[in-house]
Amino acid sequence: MNHLFALAGLLGISAITPGPNNLVVLRAAMQAGLRGTLPAIAGVVLGGLLLLAVIAFGAGGLFTAYPSFQRWTGMAGALYLSWLGAALFVRAVATGSEGSAFGHGLPISTFGLIGFQFLNPKSWVMVLTALATWPATGLRGHLPLAGLFVLIPTLCLLLWAVFGAWLARWLARPVVRRSVDAVMGALLVACAVFLIPLN
Repeated sequence: MNHLFALAGLLGISAITPGPNNLVVLRAAMQAGLRGTLPAIAGVVLGGLLLLAVIAFGAGGLFTAYPSFQRWTGMAGALYLSWLGAALFVRAVATGSEGSAFGHGLPISTFGLIGFQFLNPKSWVMVLTALATWPATGLRGHLPLAGLFVLIPTLCLLLWAVFGAWLARWLARPVVRRSVDAVMGALLVACAVFLIPLN
């Protein structure tokens, strides 16, 4: 039980700190309100569970046998996030006063975000770290871990959604929307840089 609590703390810190998923949910809340974030949150959580299952029952052994494959997967995800962030930033800066880049560049649908987890280095790091510290084998042994991967990210993403819904009132002004997109784009690039595997 102590091990489960320690792992819950690790997942909580990882899920609440800024990252691509949080920024997607924040943007969804600013666009569509708190209720509009539910498909995005569902996509992130379901994608995380699918990633957990894929690694626990298959890809984990591949990464152990070929460590370079894990590094290249992390690098590809970081480059993808950098591209998304740069595109969002450029659109925000280049858009005139009549429009806004707000709402472009990042996935927002449930299925889009399920797939997005496989390109998100932070999701890979979280799943690989959790599995490395979780001694269980078999489907039944992984059920408590799967429960944590549902409960903790859902609660953390809901907090980000509340913050985004609160910010929505300020987005009526195009200059504010463009500024928010520029900041979100820069944050995505920063997240990607920090998540690039170094060894």
